[in-house]
Amino acid sequence: MKKVAIFPGSFDPFTMGHHDIVIRSLKLFDELIIGIGYNSTKQNRYFDIDMMVSKIEDVYKGIDSVKVIVYNELTSTLAKKHNASYLVRGLRNTTDFEYENTISQMNRYLNEDLETVFLITSPNYAAISSTVIREVHRYGGDISKFVPYKI
Repeated sequence: MKKVAIFPGSFDPFTMGHHDIVIRSLKLFDELIIGIGYNSTKQNRYFDIDMMVSKIEDVYKGIDSVKVIVYNELTSTLAKKHNASYLVRGLRNTTDFEYENTISQMNRYLNEDLETVFLITSPNYAAISSTVIREVHRYGGDISKFVPYKI
C-alpha cells in the first residue's frame, strides 16, 4: 500500500527548515503533499498564497512524489480525501512539541487512521521561523539564505 503523507502548514513563507523536512520525509513516504492551509488564527498572509504555491512547486519540479495544494478545511478531513495516513510535522523545540502534540491528538480523534510523524529540525535550521523571516523581509533584510527560492 502506498504511504501518503501530508505536510500541512501556512508556509508564510516556506523556509529552508520546511525544505529540510520535505527532503527527509521523501525517504519515509511514497508521496508527500505539501498542504498550504488557511489558518483561522492568522487573518492576513504576508506572502501571496498563489506566489508561494508557485515557488514551492518550482523547488520540487521534477520530483513527482511531491504535490502542493491549498486547502481550507480540517487537516484530518483533507487526509481522508487524499488517502493519506500520515501527517508530517517539524519540531524545533519543546514549545513546538507542546503545540503540535495537542493538534496531533485532535487530528487522531477526528481521524483514527491518521498518524502524526514528528521530525526534529536539523540543528542548522532550528532558529528559522516563518515569523522571523517575515519581519526581516518586511524591513528590507536579506532572507535569501533562509528560503529555497528567490523572492
